[in-house]
Amino acid sequence: MFRTACSALALGAALIAAPAFAQAPAPTPPAATQTEDARLAAFFQDAFLEIARLSPETLSQLGMKERYGELGDYTKAGQDKTLAVAEAQLSRMKRDFDPAKLSDSSKLSYDLFERAVATQRVFDKWYWQSYAVTSTGSALDQIPVMLINVHRVDDVADAEAYVSRLRAVERVGGEVAADIDERTAKGFLPPAFVFGRVIPDAQNQLKGAPFDGGADHAVWADFKKKVAALKTDEATKTRLLTDGEAALKTGWANGYKAYIASLQRMQAKATAVNGVWALPDGDAFYADMVRYYTTTPLTPDQIHQTGLSEVARIRGEMEQIKQKVGFKGSLAEFFAYLKTDAKFRYPNTDAGKQQYLADAKAIIGTYMATAANRQFSVLPKGAIEVRAVEPFREKTASVAFYNVGTPDGSRPGIFYVNLSDMTQVFKPQLEAIAYHEGTPGHHFQIARALEQADLPMFRRYAYQGAYQEGWGLYAEKLGKEAGFYQDPYADFGRLSLEIWRAARLVLDTGIHAKHWSRDQAVQYMRDNTLNSERDIQSEIDRYFTTPGQATSYKVGQLKISELRRKAETALGPKFDIRAFHEAVLAAGAIPLDVLETRVDAYIAQAKAG
Repeated sequence: MFRTACSALALGAALIAAPAFAQAPAPTPPAATQTEDARLAAFFQDAFLEIARLSPETLSQLGMKERYGELGDYTKAGQDKTLAVAEAQLSRMKRDFDPAKLSDSSKLSYDLFERAVATQRVFDKWYWQSYAVTSTGSALDQIPVMLINVHRVDDVADAEAYVSRLRAVERVGGEVAADIDERTAKGFLPPAFVFGRVIPDAQNQLKGAPFDGGADHAVWADFKKKVAALKTDEATKTRLLTDGEAALKTGWANGYKAYIASLQRMQAKATAVNGVWALPDGDAFYADMVRYYTTTPLTPDQIHQTGLSEVARIRGEMEQIKQKVGFKGSLAEFFAYLKTDAKFRYPNTDAGKQQYLADAKAIIGTYMATAANRQFSVLPKGAIEVRAVEPFREKTASVAFYNVGTPDGSRPGIFYVNLSDMTQVFKPQLEAIAYHEGTPGHHFQIARALEQADLPMFRRYAYQGAYQEGWGLYAEKLGKEAGFYQDPYADFGRLSLEIWRAARLVLDTGIHAKHWSRDQAVQYMRDNTLNSERDIQSEIDRYFTTPGQATSYKVGQLKISELRRKAETALGPKFDIRAFHEAVLAAGAIPLDVLETRVDAYIAQAKAG
């Protein structure tokens, strides 16, 4: 999976990262000298930046230092304002541009812009049903990550802006707390288990120096490191550190204390564990979330049945590998053997963590050196790094995920992995995880999209769940096609990740449409996946609190694979895997119906010679 940088509404529910451009775009030429396509492109650029400027965090993601010492509005009123701006932009586009005068590419952008605003309406409609607190935290939990990974300190003014943001956490924490309190009063409560994850991580934000005598808090360590690197006098550095320490002990601490208190008040009321069917209009909310994440009209029941079918198919392939390695017991017994034998685990030590990171880097490096050019005609220019999740967010972080970089290389793409407990990390899965999160998975697709200078910015940073997660899952098998997974246990590890995504179709719909209990969901995952107990608990909690998202992976992968088979059948010896991948990736993240149209066009063009 990959992490988004902004709220669902920000930038048309689209921005997931951004390039580092530190100044506004060049002035737009007079309308009389522009083509209709150029006028529309200028409109998209202006619209993108108009929305971006509502969020200081988004501007920082974009590498711009406007509002650099501020944090955004975390209230519903702030979200409503963003939607109002987007609606006004859509009205202007419809008023000022005639689709009949546009090129095919611009017509697609026109359509996708309209769809993006429609998506914002959906999220606004379901504001209260969408949990403010999930198993991965709340909006407030992204601020430490943003400060560490995004807020650059190039000069004294940047450091002062960092301090201002630390102080602003008092307001933001208060806004998030007030929103949580309102949800508590209205009865829009998440499942009871989320607080056991979220409250400890929130409390971690008040631990370590300068709050107590422990090791430096991650944000304090980051600020000290950035200040130390400044080319300025020691007196200025001392002043900055004094101001930063004071801001953490006051504004930061006050904001998190208010947030924690609101979580505890909600925890006292949130005693049930149900899918979103238990919320007001919960069934309609879930149906909309499934449509959003899959970009298809599939019903929850159709998705559930697809999941059951895929789980059965993959179990059959697993049986073949079990027989290949000579294991005599049942598949359940083989699962137990793989989960308990020490040779399939890394040591639960710092050395074991470093070995995992080194192995992941080696897998990515080998793929790039030996296979990438055989499967792709255009490779992303952006770099990728492999990192362990920071300790302060290990409880709420996913198993592995991708953080987006920038086209100019000022921020690399990051493949994060949660190594908090190495006894829960399954060594044979590493190869497939590296292909999914790194190359040729999320990094190839997302970094490539960022570098598409001919696309409007809202498309370069678009979020399309089924397309992007489907691509990541599809990419896992590209490694096998390239000749990797030579160890049958690694190939079994690949299948174990695929069956996990197939099981998600069953679990997500089971929880939210078929009223499964948490225990029922946990047992299904134990019976059908190789996931560790820690990861099973974490995953099930995620499915409960982010309804529909887990369906995107398998639905997207099945569609991409279906379209590839369609192209292979239609083109026969003319089929070129590199050309197919270019057809899939060249337009950025798109809905699955748009992807099918693109692949059909590629097939027709290839047939024509």
